[in-house]
Amino acid sequence: MKIAALLSTTAVLVWAGVGHAAEIRVGSTQATEEAFKELVPQFEKASGHKVNAIFTGTLDLQKRVASGEKYDLLIMASDAIDNYLKSGVAAAGSRADLAKSGVGAGVPKGAAKPDISTVDALKKTLLSAKSIGYSTGPSGVYLITMFQKLGVSAEVTPKLKQTPTGVFVGTLVANRDVEIGFQQVSEMSQYPGVDYVGPLPAQVQQITTFSAALATGAKEADAAKALVKFITALAAASAYTKRGLEPG
Repeated sequence: MKIAALLSTTAVLVWAGVGHAAEIRVGSTQATEEAFKELVPQFEKASGHKVNAIFTGTLDLQKRVASGEKYDLLIMASDAIDNYLKSGVAAAGSRADLAKSGVGAGVPKGAAKPDISTVDALKKTLLSAKSIGYSTGPSGVYLITMFQKLGVSAEVTPKLKQTPTGVFVGTLVANRDVEIGFQQVSEMSQYPGVDYVGPLPAQVQQITTFSAALATGAKEADAAKALVKFITALAAASAYTKRGLEPG
């Protein structure tokens, strides 16, 4: 059976228990954005629901939630989701893991690709680069710690350029505002105007799990649960893998 047919079957099954067509409000960070956008039209067609999603940086989404914006479903790094579960912003027991991502590097289209295949090579690349882009999200937070562990923080810090929340590091790279940029593999590897270099070496790699959870008091809780079942189904895996993400 083709993947599309499997997805349609999954949607019909999860749709069977939902009594009306709903508009599901989703607040999501950007690492799983392209996979989500591939899957949602199939879900909408099969289920009759509509999905209204915003994709933004972690800090901006947290500000939106804190200001009282209402969502049925939140998609963020698992530690942020866990914090919302503990605080009661997200409904207890509703966490579902979508995909895992490592951190990767990119350079402007056509530029020479530096060697980051080993820890020593990565250190040399960081020290020789004139400018380095990073994000305000989980990958950016990790990179600051990694620089310290590698013993290059003092040399690298003056060369860092951080994107505002919600802006891809690939923008800095594609515009040649930095020589090299680091972000989640799914966000860097297919960004227009960027040549993907590769992931961080395994010894210093950071794997982030991106998860979904129902917002407490979600208006369309049943429909949101159906959406989660759809985007975590086995048939949905290829939407993640083709973008450098590991499903689950």
